[in-house]
Amino acid sequence: MDIFDKLGSSKFRSKFRLKQKDFDYIEQKGLDVIELHAKDFIAKRIAPAIIPNDGKQTPMRGHPVFIAQHATATCCRGCILKWHKFPQGVELTSEQQEYLVKIIMTWIKKQLLAN
Repeated sequence: MDIFDKLGSSKFRSKFRLKQKDFDYIEQKGLDVIELHAKDFIAKRIAPAIIPNDGKQTPMRGHPVFIAQHATATCCRGCILKWHKFPQGVELTSEQQEYLVKIIMTWIKKQLLAN
């Protein structure tokens, strides 16, 4: 079972969907810019070894990447440990960050196709 099948079986994770304003934002900015935002959010809010507000650093709305992070369990280090098995208390490697961004962008692209 791949990660998207597992996430889809979670009642909480599967309830997240992009709204029209998110689709409009993606159309306006383009997927390349959205991916840059995802990389930046992961690098600054998720990758550090110690995150003072871990578990509360990712808003539930306001940017398509934030919605995708909750849908893909890439929103905090606790969820990342549970779903993706990356340990807490250690800075994420560039490979781990790339993996998380790929998961986020794949989810966003699936949402675009379903729209």
